[in-house]
Amino acid sequence: MAFPLQLPAQSPLLTVTQPKPYIWIIELHNGDDSRLTEVLVEEALKPALDAVERTWRQAWRAATAAKDKEGGKGALIIVGKRSQDKFFSNGRLDYDNARKSPHFHTNFFPLVINPLLIRLMTFPIPTVAAINGHCFAAGMMLALCCDYRVMTDGSKRNAWMCMNEIHFGAAWPLSFAAVLRAKVSDARTHRKVALEGYKFTPTEALQAGLVDYIVTGNSEAVVAKAQEVAESVSGLSRTGSFGLIKRDIYRDALEMTGRDVLPRNVASDDAAAKARL
Repeated sequence: MAFPLQLPAQSPLLTVTQPKPYIWIIELHNGDDSRLTEVLVEEALKPALDAVERTWRQAWRAATAAKDKEGGKGALIIVGKRSQDKFFSNGRLDYDNARKSPHFHTNFFPLVINPLLIRLMTFPIPTVAAINGHCFAAGMMLALCCDYRVMTDGSKRNAWMCMNEIHFGAAWPLSFAAVLRAKVSDARTHRKVALEGYKFTPTEALQAGLVDYIVTGNSEAVVAKAQEVAESVSGLSRTGSFGLIKRDIYRDALEMTGRDVLPRNVASDDAAAKARL
C-alpha cells in the first residue's frame, strides 16, 4: 500500500500519511469541521483503517517470520484538518440531511457508526486522537474510542469537548452510552457529559480523565505530541495481542454497541407517557 493515500479517490475527505514505517496519520478534512457523514465513514474512514491495518499486518507477519523482536511495531494517529486549529470533529452525524431518511436511526447507527466505534475500540495497534480543536458529539465518541487522547490547551483558540444532544433534544444511541462507560469510570463525569451537555475546557477534560495530555500551540504542536505518544507505545503491537486484549477489556461495551436498538425520540417518549398516564 502506497502512502499518502486519499479517500475517496474522486473527492478526498481524508488523507493517510506514513511519517515513519510504523506510524500512520489519518487527517480528516470533510470541510473544516470534519463532520461525520455517511460518505466520510463508509467511503473514507473505514477503508483508511483497513489500509493501515493491512500494511501493519504485512510488516508484523514478516517480522514474526524472521523472528525480528524489533519489528511489528505500529501506531495510528487521527487528527482533524491540520490547516486550521478550530475543529477536531464537530460530530453532528449530518443530522440535518440524515434525519430526512425514514431509516436514519434504524440503519445509520447499527450499519454505519457502530461498526466504526467497534473497529476503533478493537484496532490491533495503539491509536491516538490528536484533538486539535472542538470535539463534539460523535467526534467526541471517535476520540474516546482511541486508546490515547492529546488535546490542544485552547490558549490559541477556544476548544471544548462536549456531548450536546441534551441541548437539541436527541436521545443517545446505546453505543454512545456503552463507550462512555467503558472509557470513563466516574459517575459524576457521566452526568456532566450526558445529562448536562457540559462543555469541558481542555484543562477540565484532562482533570476528568477525558484526555491524557494537553499541549500549547497549533495543530502541528498537537500532532507532534501525538507522534511522541505514538512512538512511545508503538512497541505494544509487536506480539499481535494488543487488539485481542482490548476485546476482553471492552467486551461489555462491544456487545452493547453490536446490538444497538432504536433510541426513543422526545415525541415518542411523550406519546408513551401520555398513554401510560
